[in-house]
Amino acid sequence: MIAISTDKSKLQIDVIHAFLTESYWAQGRTIDEVKKSIKHCLCFGVYLDEKQIGFARVATDYTIFAYLMDVFILPDYRSKGYSKQLMHAVASAKELQTCTVWMLKTLDAHGLYKQFGFTALKHPEKVMERLVK
Repeated sequence: MIAISTDKSKLQIDVIHAFLTESYWAQGRTIDEVKKSIKHCLCFGVYLDEKQIGFARVATDYTIFAYLMDVFILPDYRSKGYSKQLMHAVASAKELQTCTVWMLKTLDAHGLYKQFGFTALKHPEKVMERLVK
């Protein structure tokens, strides 16, 4: 049985960094960037026998807006329902219950997120982004 916690002191930064730096969305992210992003977000660690096997973080104002990022379950632990349990924990977190606008970006996990109410943008003409490289 897994445990999911928002206690940042339990996070295994080396596990998170190792996964993220190889992911398609955070490739090359430094450990200092990982630490800084954790410091400023609500984070969810997924643990099996005290070993961290998954992670998610939410940038939020705790009132209106929540942006879901860096969601993963380590490859050896996939297809066991852990990502659904993680998403349930995120969606039901008491700190986020007043948030009415949720966003995320994904290349390949649309099926998972649709189960939790995420859809394609209803009004993409209203959404803008600024990418700085």
